[in-house]
Amino acid sequence: MYQKELRVMIEAAKVAQSIILKYYHTSYKIEVKNDESPVTIADKESNKAIERILKDRFPAYSILSEETTDDKSRLNNDYVFIVDPLDGTKEFITRNDEFTINIALVYKNEVVVGVILLPISGEIYYAIKDEGAYLLTGDAATRINVSDRLEDLIVLTSRHHRNPKEKEFITKNQHLIAETIELGASLKATAIASGKADVFYRHGLGTKEWDTAPQDILIHEAGGLFLKPDGKRYTYNRDDVVNREGYIIVNRKENYSLCKKLKS
Repeated sequence: MYQKELRVMIEAAKVAQSIILKYYHTSYKIEVKNDESPVTIADKESNKAIERILKDRFPAYSILSEETTDDKSRLNNDYVFIVDPLDGTKEFITRNDEFTINIALVYKNEVVVGVILLPISGEIYYAIKDEGAYLLTGDAATRINVSDRLEDLIVLTSRHHRNPKEKEFITKNQHLIAETIELGASLKATAIASGKADVFYRHGLGTKEWDTAPQDILIHEAGGLFLKPDGKRYTYNRDDVVNREGYIIVNRKENYSLCKKLKS
């Protein structure tokens, strides 16, 4: 199922990729939005292209995007595309290559397709509900899976967000951790889904549906877990798009308990 939607989502992401790369090494104005996050012309033009393609091919579907005013009529639609046209704008601005394009399709509040494109490498990670997770390089698609590590863990942290609860997690589990690596944007999810890393713990506010929707399905279809700290899964196309509890990405359920033990 959803093969047509997947093809169009990948097409839209590739068009957005060319737009983003056009601006990457140029000068541009940096604006600050109401939530104090930065936005550039690359975010805006990427968003326009993605929305244009999705609306043209699936006019009956709604769209929830970071760079578009939220139309709450989406709440009455079973099918909703969720878009982050440039996930990791801070990484884009600092030119460290760690940014992505995120597109997900939600059906009745559940993510059923997810696409994460890495503009610099051209790699595309995607997943379809009950059909697995894949890495598309050129025309070759390879199925990916999380690691089975329960010790000597590779733990990921955010480049721009590290609060005391996340530091506590690393300190308390240092005996199980072989390496801690900083990564930007949705690269943390792609690394865990492909078995290159094992755990990422994000505490509290700071992300929204467009940040996590494609990560969520990619991780689960690769055999891992993407959960709230209370062990429940997120639903999508919500009235409140903020992920208020934070989330935990782990390769194995045994490693979820490491995060769960922290005091709230």
